[in-house]
Amino acid sequence: MKKMLLTGTALLTLVSGSAMAADLSRPPPASAPVYTKAPMMPAFTWTGCYIGGNAGGVWAKKDWTSTPTTAGTSSASLSGGLAGGQIGCNYQVSTWVFGIQGDYDWTNVSADASDVSVIATDTTKIKGLASVTGRGGYAWDRFLGYVKGGGAWVSDSYTISSPAFAALATASETRTGWTIGVGGEYAFTNWLTGFAEYDYYDFGTKSNTFTGTFTTTASIKETMSVAKAGLNFKFGGW
Repeated sequence: MKKMLLTGTALLTLVSGSAMAADLSRPPPASAPVYTKAPMMPAFTWTGCYIGGNAGGVWAKKDWTSTPTTAGTSSASLSGGLAGGQIGCNYQVSTWVFGIQGDYDWTNVSADASDVSVIATDTTKIKGLASVTGRGGYAWDRFLGYVKGGGAWVSDSYTISSPAFAALATASETRTGWTIGVGGEYAFTNWLTGFAEYDYYDFGTKSNTFTGTFTTTASIKETMSVAKAGLNFKFGGW
């Protein structure tokens, strides 16, 4: 009986030791993976400044009335291309964007109008167009719809000629007016945007003195429409 107890105890000890050894040799269970939320990309903002270039077309109307009015009248429609640049800054508050912009465009459009009452030709040439405007708009993330308005300046030159004389009298001026426009702009990247807009200009009626073979005075009324598109390079505000 005693031998049986001793034998049982030895077998139990052997089995327990083998089980413990098996447990020690088994690798610990792998810990469950921990998932972390990816960092959010910062939202695009229109806040910042920009500089860029543009190109488009201009359509203008010039109405001449000589003084006295019996001396003659004429009306010319001008159209052609223009190109230039712009610089400005924007500030975004929630989804509203406010800014200021200055631009200048070169052009060389001209047109002749017959003044049948004095048998002469009135020639108008537009050489440059500038404006300083405030802008306000609403942003749908990377798309901005806006309106603009402010002061404008145009550089003009005039010639009165006849079949017998190449140029009887000339005049030139830089006149001040106002402009209002509407447009849309899209941000392709955080630093590059593209826009398209339409602008209307009104320079009122101004009296000009012509000098040359003779001296005369003409009141000239000028209005203008411009459609253009361009690119802006944006910096700051990221």
